[in-house]
Amino acid sequence: MSKNRPFALSIAGLDPSGGAGILADTKTFEQHQVQGLAISTANTIQTDCKFYEIEWTSLDFVLRSIKKLFKNYPIKSVKIGIVPSFFYLNEVVSLIKKLNPKTIIVWDTVLKSSTAFEFLTIENQTDLQKTLSKIDLITPNYEEILRLYPNFISEKLWVKSELPTAILLKGGHNHTALGTDYLFLKSNLIELLPTKINFRPKHGSGCVLSSAITANLALGYDLKTACLEAKVYIEKYLNSTSTLIGHHYV
Repeated sequence: MSKNRPFALSIAGLDPSGGAGILADTKTFEQHQVQGLAISTANTIQTDCKFYEIEWTSLDFVLRSIKKLFKNYPIKSVKIGIVPSFFYLNEVVSLIKKLNPKTIIVWDTVLKSSTAFEFLTIENQTDLQKTLSKIDLITPNYEEILRLYPNFISEKLWVKSELPTAILLKGGHNHTALGTDYLFLKSNLIELLPTKINFRPKHGSGCVLSSAITANLALGYDLKTACLEAKVYIEKYLNSTSTLIGHHYV
């Protein structure tokens, strides 16, 4: 067990291609000199360009795994990826906060795969708000934020009401300002500009970004700095290869 590195935990799916999910997350943790732990919420059959099947891990198994890891390791931050329901997500985040209220939780709001396979549907907005209030940061893209909050952009919800959690709105699908991310900290809006114009798309880039943020939070950075540092990392990752699978390096 490392005595010098902080611990970060990924609770996400297993992608056998290694581009997304817990494999991508632990690669990212390692590059940030963070000791990575992982719990699989699902086994999948997929490649970098096609999704075939998914088998979900039982909630009870995941909760038991969380208890054991928190008992044995001082986990600073947790990244959560795909989950089958908001009830499942709520049980996971509630347990984490019960075991250690100071542990920072980042949820990569994966509602469907990059190959359009649906994972999660929103059934109750009240339940959604309660769950998000227990999470420290979510990282949706433009399609995902509109599914979580259909009027988020048109009604500028970050100004009209206090958000239940911090939101990093990723700019990969923003056609008016491609690559510009927006960090919403309650009513405060911070614009994160890209350093380059052209990027090569990557399978699992959202996983890598959210796990880079999680790693930086484990290292002690504040939320704004963690997101800025992660943006630098993901830009290198996106341009690391000409294929859909990227290379991890700092």
